Amino acid sequence: MTTLGTAESFKRDWLDGFVGAYGRTVRKVPGGYGVVGRQVPRSGKVAVVIGGGCGHYPAFAGLVGTGFADGAVVGDVFTSPSAEQVYRTARAADGGAGVLFSYGNYQGDVLHFGLAARRLAAEGIPSRTVLVTDDVASGPAGEPEHRRGVAGDFLVFKIAGAAAERGYDLDAVHAVTAKANARTRTFGVAFGGCTLPGAAEPLFSVGDGEMELGLGIHGEPGVRTVSRLDATALADALVNGLLPEIPAGDRRVVVLLNGLGRTKYEEMFVAYARIHERLAAEGLNPLHTEVGEFVTSLDMAGVSLTVLMLDDELAELYAAPCDTPGYRSGGAALEQVPVTSTVDESLTRPWGAAGEGIVDRALTAALASIEANEAELGRLDAVAADGDHGLGMTRGMRAAVGAARTAGAEDVPGALLAAGTAFADAAGGASGALYGVLLAETGAGLRSASTGSSGITAPVLADAVDGAVRAFVELGRAEVGDKTMLDAIEPFRAVLREQAGAGTGIAEAWRKAAARAARAADETAELLPAKGRAARLALRSRGHADPGATSFALLVAAIGEALSTCGLAGRRIQEG
Repeated sequence: MTTLGTAESFKRDWLDGFVGAYGRTVRKVPGGYGVVGRQVPRSGKVAVVIGGGCGHYPAFAGLVGTGFADGAVVGDVFTSPSAEQVYRTARAADGGAGVLFSYGNYQGDVLHFGLAARRLAAEGIPSRTVLVTDDVASGPAGEPEHRRGVAGDFLVFKIAGAAAERGYDLDAVHAVTAKANARTRTFGVAFGGCTLPGAAEPLFSVGDGEMELGLGIHGEPGVRTVSRLDATALADALVNGLLPEIPAGDRRVVVLLNGLGRTKYEEMFVAYARIHERLAAEGLNPLHTEVGEFVTSLDMAGVSLTVLMLDDELAELYAAPCDTPGYRSGGAALEQVPVTSTVDESLTRPWGAAGEGIVDRALTAALASIEANEAELGRLDAVAADGDHGLGMTRGMRAAVGAARTAGAEDVPGALLAAGTAFADAAGGASGALYGVLLAETGAGLRSASTGSSGITAPVLADAVDGAVRAFVELGRAEVGDKTMLDAIEPFRAVLREQAGAGTGIAEAWRKAAARAARAADETAELLPAKGRAARLALRSRGHADPGATSFALLVAAIGEALSTCGLAGRRIQEG
């Protein structure tokens, strides 16, 4: 991925566009050194001036506005602004009460902001400085002066801006900002490097299937390379990186999950569900949470997790309203956010435990088969559709297993009805509705048969499946040969009916029907789709089996194996 613009003009061009878009909030410092708030300077108010190299939007210029920073110095990409730029921006922001400088702990920034502070002092303008040192991966806990400032910049700046807005004097603004920095910790990961303006290649690369732990925000790789993690494991890694440094005492926190430029918000929310659960389990109370992009690194793929440990003063200041181009708040909540577990506890019980019924065992086996083949189902679906069939089937089956367990082991029809409803709700889409109707209508058919103490025989089961397939056809309006699930379902139904009529036991009848469904699913590779999204790209699907028919064959095969291991070599399922 290349960045728009050239290295020579990038800072000037984006700053011109930024001020043009948000001129109601900010104005450019003469000379193009940075921006200050539209109403700045304000007499008698401490001026909060932040800054650093560009490439981190909304940090730093996007955080200028009421209740946040009064000014932001803008250097070239990932490069400290010069002392002259810092000085002129501070002079433009100063309202006579002094200047609070805050920025990340990087040598170039320290030198140039320091020179500017000396020049201000020579002119009788007092200043104080807070270096942000939140990155736990860049130095030991006992030596915070060696740590970098990363996404914690946002939270520290927010506290400084709120304190200055409230009327704190310079020493008080400095003290509370320093306290916020001392209570802020960040740990991040990268999945891919960032590309400088005008460059064709990223500053660093991350191997396929790998990720970098402990990255910075200037294109640096992480401190350790590990295998790529899923969302839950990633969330655990982020939380585990911070927990050792969270002190005892007040457990109220602000939580920031920060995207580095190329990570989708939806992906961050997936990870945050687990993060929230983990923090709450540790007794931490997230008073306020931010999920989004706050301190980026051009187009880097990755996320960082920041926690600010609050006290009464910090909680009130963080809750104060602000209005900037990059972040607005009408006032943060000061009460705990309820925690909903992201783990379906019904799926954590060992398979085959006491009290589980035949539906539970059958659907659990089917779930295992779908999870093992999720990627292949997605690949088949991507040939002529959107590639989400595997994911949808996994979601649906997990929900179906949980619902069946909740319904109880003694009620086979009820468990199937509940499983069908849950599958349709969780999976969504056409497949969700169609699989949902198969499960639910099979359950409805068994309930209508009123099997009672006589149990469920192969003919009773075949009748219920017949009814479910009729409902499926009525709902889906497909015909055999349209290259849909029905091309595997109908042969399955016919063989099950045939075997039931011949007096075959349930498990054996089901296995023979499942074997026929598997052959039928393979045979769909020679068909052209006539229904759904795949019909628009029909020719592309020739030579590839239908994903719905394939998933059905996998399900019934797994269920057949489960029936065989449940002692159903005979001819009936005894309810209860």
